[in-house]
Amino acid sequence: MTLRSNRVGEQMKKELSDIIGRKIKDPRVGFVTVTDVQVTGDLQQAKVFISVLGDDEKRQDTLIGLAKAKGFIRSEIGRRIRLRKTPELFFEFDESIAYGNHINSLIHELNRKDSDSDDEE
Repeated sequence: MTLRSNRVGEQMKKELSDIIGRKIKDPRVGFVTVTDVQVTGDLQQAKVFISVLGDDEKRQDTLIGLAKAKGFIRSEIGRRIRLRKTPELFFEFDESIAYGNHINSLIHELNRKDSDSDDEE
C-alpha cells in the first residue's frame, strides 16, 4: 500500500464510522465499529473491516444490511472525500478482536493453572 492509499483509508474509516453510525437507518445494522479500511494502491477497491456487537445472527444481519446500503454509503463517501473515482466497498468482519480475546483467555487460563500448581507444592 502506498502512502496515499493509507491516507485515503484513514479518511474513509472516519467517514464510514460517521455514515454507518448516523445515516444508516436499516434495523438489521446493529452497533458497528469500523476498525480498519485497506485501500488498494490504485484506489479502486476498499476492504472495510468491521466489528459488530452481538451474536453470529446479528453479525450476519448487519452484513446483509450494509450490503443493501452499499450504494448509498459509497455515494456518501464520494461526496465527502474528493476522489476521481470512489472505491468499491467490501465489508468483512475484523476477526483480530476475537482472536485477541481468545489469546487473552488462553493466557489467563495458563496463569490460573500455573498458580494452582504452585498452591499444590
